[in-house]
Amino acid sequence: MDGAPHRVRADGEAVDDYDFALPEDRIALRPAVPRDSARLLQCTADGALSDHHVRDLPAILRKGDRLVVNNSRVIPARLIGERVREGISAKVELTLTERVEGGAWRALAKPAKKLLAGDRLVFGGGEGVGATVVSRDGAHVTVHFDGDPLGAGVMPLPPYIAAKRPADRQDESDYQTVY
Repeated sequence: MDGAPHRVRADGEAVDDYDFALPEDRIALRPAVPRDSARLLQCTADGALSDHHVRDLPAILRKGDRLVVNNSRVIPARLIGERVREGISAKVELTLTERVEGGAWRALAKPAKKLLAGDRLVFGGGEGVGATVVSRDGAHVTVHFDGDPLGAGVMPLPPYIAAKRPADRQDESDYQTVY
């Protein structure tokens, strides 16, 4: 230990263990085209590593191997809008994390500390969607929407990509699992 404070998750895992320097030229801002030309790292039972491409997967798999398929979908869950309270507005950002009953969602909020139950939120401008904060628990809020919030949302890009470019319509297909 170097004496510097270390970040730790709630389960005790050291977050700093996952920090590493990534050269700028190694950050892909878009997926490989064609998609099966993406790089694939194989790790065998004996720990040996070898580089491949996704298109090589059928040749790599052997009888008895287990292939886990991710069939999840990424949704346009990042909403940027305004909190309106007593005629004063402030910027607010929500990332929807879980749909709950009655048209409500749990979401990560920025800045969560500034949101109170009963606050009115507006996303997507005049033609967007309105919402009311139901409750707040730390960085999470529960919000009831007047309509479909996904129509006013954009794809939540990883921070290392969002720092380089804004989300766009192409991300709606680029961020879906295809393998």
